[in-house]
Amino acid sequence: MSGLLRRFVGDEERRVGLFVDGPNVFRTEFDVDLDDVRTAAAERGRITHARLYVDEHATPGLIQAAEAHGFEVVTTSGDVDVKLAVDATTAVVDGDVDVLAVASRDMDFKPVLEVAAARGARTLAIAPGDYGRSDALPSTAHEAVTLD
Repeated sequence: MSGLLRRFVGDEERRVGLFVDGPNVFRTEFDVDLDDVRTAAAERGRITHARLYVDEHATPGLIQAAEAHGFEVVTTSGDVDVKLAVDATTAVVDGDVDVLAVASRDMDFKPVLEVAAARGARTLAIAPGDYGRSDALPSTAHEAVTLD
């Protein structure tokens, strides 16, 4: 079934791509749980892409926990934003996801959500908390969730 047709079937049939900005989400001031991030995305359909993007400063504990929770961990040297944005946009453009979920506080991902929506995908912005959150992501996405 094509990606366009799949968007009209029930939520359980929607393919969800979850892309997590690790350095922005997993900070001590937020105390975010991997299960909460995953659950927020899973409520919109079946997760087919669950990726946590981290830089070279990520702790081995975070990497192990992410893998144990079913995340593919993508490590970059330096800023993770470009790699995450390219991968998320590619998943949408290739028709691999019906719902794009981006977990971040960073307004840098606003163009990614805009492209996804223009291509017919539903979009979800997941924020780790209110502190330091950009209003651009929840304002751009079809839906927004703020984790407590």
